Amino acid sequence: MAITPQAETASQTTATPQGQNYAFPLVCLTSLFFIWGLITSLNDILIPYLKGMFELNYTQAMLIQFCFFGAYFLVSVPAGALVAKLGFQRGIVVGLLVACVGALAFYPVATTGSYAAFLTALFVLAAGITILQVSANPYVSILGSAETSSSRLTMTQAFNSLGATVAPILGGWLILSVAAESLAPATEQAKVQATAVQTPYLILAGTLLLMAVIFALLKLPKPTMQTAVSPTDDIDGGSAWQYKHLVLGAVAIFVYVGAEVGIGSLIINFAAQDDIAGLTEHQAAKYVTYFWGGAMVGRFIGAVVMQKFAASKVLSFNGIVAIVLLLVATFSSGMTALWAITLVGLCNSIMFPTIFTLALNGLGKYTSQGSGILCLAIVGGAILPVVQGVMADSLGIQLSFLLPLICFVYIVFYGLSGHKLQLANKEL
Repeated sequence: MAITPQAETASQTTATPQGQNYAFPLVCLTSLFFIWGLITSLNDILIPYLKGMFELNYTQAMLIQFCFFGAYFLVSVPAGALVAKLGFQRGIVVGLLVACVGALAFYPVATTGSYAAFLTALFVLAAGITILQVSANPYVSILGSAETSSSRLTMTQAFNSLGATVAPILGGWLILSVAAESLAPATEQAKVQATAVQTPYLILAGTLLLMAVIFALLKLPKPTMQTAVSPTDDIDGGSAWQYKHLVLGAVAIFVYVGAEVGIGSLIINFAAQDDIAGLTEHQAAKYVTYFWGGAMVGRFIGAVVMQKFAASKVLSFNGIVAIVLLLVATFSSGMTALWAITLVGLCNSIMFPTIFTLALNGLGKYTSQGSGILCLAIVGGAILPVVQGVMADSLGIQLSFLLPLICFVYIVFYGLSGHKLQLANKEL
C-alpha cells in the first residue's frame, strides 16, 4: 500500500520538458516502492514472533501495527513540510536514513528483552518510510506526461505489492524458522529467539543505507514544487471538508486499511490453530505470501477490468466477495476457512487506489487538501487491528474477523452510493 502526500504538489509542465527520458529515475524510484512494501509486510511476521517471544496476548501483539501505522498519522504532515523545504530527492535520502536507523536499532533491542524497545525501533523505521512515501509518490506522478501519471503510479505500486509478497517468504525463513528449529536448552532457545531478527534487519539497514548513498549521488530531475494546504486549512472561505463524498471516502480508507492490516496480522496465528490447519508458524507464513500476492495479482486484473466497468461497481463487487469470504472464514473450519481468509487479499487489491480516486473526484482546488485528509485516515491501520486483537482475546480469532467484515460492508455502501459527488449535503 502506498500513500499520496498532502503537503506539496509539483508543476507538471516545469517537471517534464518534451523529449526527456525518465526511465532511469523511474527504475530507481520503483525500488523504493518495493522496499517499503517489504518492510510493511514484515510486520505480519513480527507479530507471531514477538507474541511468542514475550508471551503477549493478541491485543498486545497488535501494538506492532499501532506503532507502525501510528507513525503515518503523526509524521505525514511534518514530513510533507520537510520535503517541501528540501525537495523530493533530498527527502528520499532523509527518509532512507531515518528508516536505516530504525532497522539498525533492531540489533541492540533484540537483546534487551523489552517489548517497548522493539516498538520504539519499529516507530522510527515507520517514520522513515512515511517520509519516503511523501517524497516518492508525487515524484513518480510528475516524471513524465500527465496523461500517463496514473499508469506510472499503478506500475510502481505493483512493485510495492511484490515487496509485500516476498517479505513473508524471507521473514518465515530468516526469523520464524530460526526461532522454531533451535534444539538448544530452554535458556539458549530464548537467546536464539531474541536474536533471530538481528540478521534480517541488519541486512535491511545495510540496504537502506546503500540506497540512501545512491540517491544522494544520483543526478535526478528537480521539478518545481509549490506548497499546498494542510488538511485543516481554510481556502478562500471553504475547504475539502464540505464535500460529503470525501469525508465518507476518508472513513472508507480508515476501515479498509484497518481491515487489511488486521487480517494480514492474524493469518499465521489463524493457520496455526488445530481446527484450521495446525501449521507451524514457519509453514503458515506462506499464506501471508498468498494474501499479499493476491493483492498484487488483483491489481493487474483490476486495471484491465476497470477499463470496461465503472470503478465504483468494481469496488462494490470486491467488497461483496470479501464479505462472503469472511463469513466462510468465520463460520467454517479447516483449509476451507484458511483459503477463504487468504483470498480476501485478492479482493483488497483495487480498494485503496479506487477509494482514493473516487473520494478526490470533483474537488478542484481542494484536491491537495482532500489528499491530506485521506492520508491521515490511514491511521485505521493503527487503531482497528488493536480492536480486533481485543476481540481475538475475548472471542477467538475466527469471530474477530467479524470486525473486518463490517468494514467491508461500509466499503460496499461507499461503492454503491457514498462516492457520489456531494457538496454541503447536496448531490451534484
